[in-house]
Amino acid sequence: MKASKVAYKPVGLVLGAVSGALAGALFKQVWKVIGHDEDAPDATDQERGWREIVIAAAVQGAIFAAVKAAVDRGGATAVHRLTGTWPG
Repeated sequence: MKASKVAYKPVGLVLGAVSGALAGALFKQVWKVIGHDEDAPDATDQERGWREIVIAAAVQGAIFAAVKAAVDRGGATAVHRLTGTWPG
């Protein structure tokens, strides 16, 4: 394993936590607009229908994946600029 990859691990862990928090906050805001409700439904929420639950899960997954990819790419780019070595 390359030294740059090992050195990037702690940075990646921190960025992962930050991206999760950002994605969660973004999803809550998006769901307020598209779901017309404060909270997204849980899979076991008896009062919510299949359609709403599956849409909420799909939107949440898409937001989490996009935010994670953007934060990971930004972190790798920053490390590359600082060290001259790509961490991947």
